[in-house]
Amino acid sequence: MPWFVWLLAAAALGAAEFFTLTLVLGLLAGAALVAAVVAGVGVGLLGQIVALAAAAAAGLLLVRPVALRHMAQQPITREGSDALIGKQAEVVREVTGTHGLVRLAGEEWSARALDDSLVIPVGARVDVMEIDGATAVVYPRELLP
Repeated sequence: MPWFVWLLAAAALGAAEFFTLTLVLGLLAGAALVAAVVAGVGVGLLGQIVALAAAAAAGLLLVRPVALRHMAQQPITREGSDALIGKQAEVVREVTGTHGLVRLAGEEWSARALDDSLVIPVGARVDVMEIDGATAVVYPRELLP
């Protein structure tokens, strides 16, 4: 089989990987590139197929599990406002479902309660559940009276 056929197969598989993001088709595209190199050197069809199978097996059995593990890991450090999620804050001005003010990481942030029916009094400790723009969405650490 001519080397350019393997190269076309690699391009088609690479394009398909772009749309699926499964890591399978991309590894098969790499294996097709290996087969194209083997074909370019002048090895026969059987050798090309063996090279394709070996490269595909190596990719799927060795590379894909490592890549999936790395993709599943959370970032080691969170930056910006994402770093504030999960932190404690103190209510400076009463927090309701629509407005309020908390002291968070030494700064005053506008805030609203996660549960719209809550009214969190001044001085209460709250947890930051999410950051919505410039507003901290909070929930009280302890039961409210």
